[in-house]
Amino acid sequence: MLLISAALFALFALNVGLGSVGVGPMLGDVGEMLVLFAAAIAFVVAILQREAAAKSKTNQRP
Repeated sequence: MLLISAALFALFALNVGLGSVGVGPMLGDVGEMLVLFAAAIAFVVAILQREAAAKSKTNQRP
């Protein structure tokens, strides 16, 4: 899930970079917002999954 977040953020950054050099963005305003929103959601899900895994690992009894 963390790789998905990184890929979506890279797509967002590429879109911003293309727009800043004058090539023209691949996505419009709404598409850009949705990609950034999806990247943020994927990042939060990945962090919560890792936190849950770490918590369950520390709660295991030997």
